[in-house]
Amino acid sequence: MVLDPGSTKNDDGRIFPFTSEIRRVLRKRKEAADKLRREEGIVCPWVFWRGNGQPIKRFYKAWRTACKKAGVPGMILHDFRRTAVRNFVRVGIPERVAMQLTGHKTRLVFDRYHIVSERDLEIAAKRLDRVGGQQ
Repeated sequence: MVLDPGSTKNDDGRIFPFTSEIRRVLRKRKEAADKLRREEGIVCPWVFWRGNGQPIKRFYKAWRTACKKAGVPGMILHDFRRTAVRNFVRVGIPERVAMQLTGHKTRLVFDRYHIVSERDLEIAAKRLDRVGGQQ
């Protein structure tokens, strides 16, 4: 997917390739919109909507409601960005590529999102053990 300049947080355009999970979610949303059009005659141009194709007018209210229903009250949008950075690094995506995907322009800001946990340290120790045993 191409994110046009001015449409991102830092206003820079970039390419963001869809994962199979993102494609699956978007397909399901399109199927729901198609069903709404077929059964109710309502054309809904939004990916996510309320009731009969009505737009979500108060995003943060909808966000809080969705988080409560998902069992994660208090979650904020930037939690997803932080999780994305950590997941990219954990699976071995080079940090420069991860920065490009998340739109971080500077190493300093990227590092704020790349929080190292106790689990990360334990994983690193286990990897060192494996490498040490091979020498």
